[in-house]
Amino acid sequence: MLLLHADKASLKTVLVVDDTRENLTVIGQLLRAHYNVRVANSGPRALEVVLTHPVPDIILLDVMMPEMDGYAVLDALKKSPQTRAIPVIFVTALDAVADEERGLMAGAVDYVAKPIKPAVLLARVRTHLELKAARDWLADQNAYLDAEVQRRMAENELIKDFSLHALATLAEKRDNETGNHLHRTQAYIEALMDYLKGQPRFAAALGQPHQRQQIAKAAPLHDIGKVGIPDAILLKPGKLTPEEFEVMKTHARIGAEAIEEAMQSVLQIGGTDGRGALSAHGELTLHFLETARQIASGHHEKWDGSGYPAGLAGDAIPLPARLMAIADVFDALISRRHYKRAFQIEDAVSIIREGRGRHFDPDITDAFLALVPEFTAIADRFSDHADTAPGQG
Repeated sequence: MLLLHADKASLKTVLVVDDTRENLTVIGQLLRAHYNVRVANSGPRALEVVLTHPVPDIILLDVMMPEMDGYAVLDALKKSPQTRAIPVIFVTALDAVADEERGLMAGAVDYVAKPIKPAVLLARVRTHLELKAARDWLADQNAYLDAEVQRRMAENELIKDFSLHALATLAEKRDNETGNHLHRTQAYIEALMDYLKGQPRFAAALGQPHQRQQIAKAAPLHDIGKVGIPDAILLKPGKLTPEEFEVMKTHARIGAEAIEEAMQSVLQIGGTDGRGALSAHGELTLHFLETARQIASGHHEKWDGSGYPAGLAGDAIPLPARLMAIADVFDALISRRHYKRAFQIEDAVSIIREGRGRHFDPDITDAFLALVPEFTAIADRFSDHADTAPGQG
């Protein structure tokens, strides 16, 4: 008995829909030796049965029924996400070519004319169940592969984030700065973007979460070019000579060139789909690196064109660099370094206010001025010294 029960449970389920009792009996008896058979004597009843367990694997559907004909039933099945994948075979006395074409156009997988031929009906049912099993297997495989791709992309993204942070931290350590500078400037930029995202001027560039996330992730690489500055200049305790300052300024160009080389590597070895075209992941990586390049190259540019390395002015300075300009200057002002004291918060705010329209983008400056309490909280949260808040010593 247990074996028979197990065998029955493993059978495919066929739902037979017909308004004639005799047809239900004949077709049911033909199929029961091979399948689990369920029956419905009307269209509305079929739509109820199809949603109950066991859900049918295939439906044999009469066309000419009162109240709701087979075409209406098929239309309802195809509109429901729960039932649209169930194959439907029309079994009907309508044997004209036009009727068969209409049924197939409506979404039926096959068309069997009455009176039925047992061998033909069994062969059609078996064939379409095998096709459905193959489609289901492919769908399961695709779902698994999609999940695996997403998992591996998430792993790669995590590895990339750790690698970028380690690289950025290395540059900061060479400058005797702490990793908290990276955390602070990143958080400042996130606050600015969140404030500006709804403004018409910035909505196109900052309106989507992935756009803001890309800029925030690239922010820690702003001073990556400092790895190319000699220690004698980078670590000098006193004021730099004009010649030394010119060397120091090259860190913007060095950083941009290093990132450009990484972009070339993506194009050459890591970012294609196997046919020479850039993959979606390669495109995302290139966009990220381009954002990082803009920040590294442009965060010392000034709104009035007096900055470096290219003397860009106004909107010619990429937006990510304009955001970093305020974040970096504010943090430099309130942080204590071996060559200077930390400015009080209010003094740093005054300096940035004075730079509105000269050093900094006016609209971003206004956003900063509205966010001073939040910037102060960020500075406190990521303070370099537990006993000395930024701007307090």
